[in-house]
Order: sequence, then structure tokens, then C-alpha cells
Amino acid sequence: MNKEKSLRWSFFFVGLLVLSFGISLTIKGKDLGIGPWDVFHYGLFKQLGLTIGTWSIIVGFIILFVTGVGTRSFPKAGAFINMLLIGIFIDVFNFILPDPHSLVAQTIMFAIGIVVIGYGIGLYVSADLGAGPRDSLMLLVVEKTGWKVQWVRNGMEIIVFFFGWLLGGPVGIGTVIIALGLGSIVGFSLPQSKKLLHFLIARQMTKRDNPLAS
Repeated sequence: MNKEKSLRWSFFFVGLLVLSFGISLTIKGKDLGIGPWDVFHYGLFKQLGLTIGTWSIIVGFIILFVTGVGTRSFPKAGAFINMLLIGIFIDVFNFILPDPHSLVAQTIMFAIGIVVIGYGIGLYVSADLGAGPRDSLMLLVVEKTGWKVQWVRNGMEIIVFFFGWLLGGPVGIGTVIIALGLGSIVGFSLPQSKKLLHFLIARQMTKRDNPLAS
């Protein structure tokens, strides 16, 4: 594996780790509400057992299957890795992180979690190794219908939010904040992550071409 590929995979894995950490932080502040997809996963966990991470993997697998049938192609390896690792990491962080016992502590964890999620998305997307299951489905719907990306994305989140709410998932002002505000954070984090990745790739190429370069 060449240096550029190694750097891309590093950004991908670190991004998934950071993203999962952020999701777990918002789950710990769940009295404020959590993201639409996490409301759905939490509702499934509440009604059917297993763990939130396990439901994230199961739902992701179903989405990958549907997307694969719709595109008549096998999903990229990055999509499977995304699906598995985020679910595993969420459960690990949910186990490790303490449960806040005051609204102030929950608010702090939730606020930090949103920013961390945004930068986790920026890191893993900048690697350009394949979209996650939910983003893959969004792109499929856009391709088949010709609808705008934001309409499809918002529509998907409203649908899963509604079913998660019916299942008893935690809904609150935080859910609205994530749905409306996360994109703005990614708007900053993604260009920054791409710039850092390209800088590191260029630096590796310089070292390869000139071993004496510092």
C-alpha cells in the first residue's frame, strides 16, 4: 500500500472513531434529544433490546442491501467498514463514557458531541473511500428521482425521526439542532480535513522524491 493510500485509510479510520465518539457524547446528553438516525436506533434498542451500535449495524446492512439492489452493484469496502466500525465504536464509547447526572453536564456533552461529529464526518469523507450506507441510499434516491440532495436528505431524516419517535427514541431540541446545524459544522470541517490530507500527501511525495528534504 502506497503512502497516499495509507494516509487516506488513516483519515478514514480516525474519522469513524471521532464520529462515533461524538455520537456517543450526544447519546449521553439524550435528555436534550439526539440525531434523527440515532433516535431511530435508540428506539429499536428500547423496544427490541440488543444495543444501539448493533442496531446501527443492522440498519446499515439493510440499507446497503437495498442500495446494492437499486444500483445493481456491490457496495465499496469503505461502506461495509463504515457500517461495522461505527456500530462497534458507539457501543464501546457508550460503555466507557460516564452518565451525566445533571442537565448542565448533559448539555456540555451534547454540545461537544455535535462539534466532534462534524469533524469526524469531515475526516472520513475527506478520505474519499466510499460513502456510508445512509449517504449511499441518499445518492441512489437522488439519481433515480432527480430530486435535490437536500430534499432527499431532509426527507430521509424526517422519516427515520418519525419512526424513531414512535418507537420511543429521545426527541428534543437537540434533535432539531443536529438536523439543522450539523451541516454547517461539516461545511467547515470537510475543507479543513481535505486541506490537511492534501498537505500530508504532498509532504510524503516530497520526501519520496527528495529523501534529504525535512
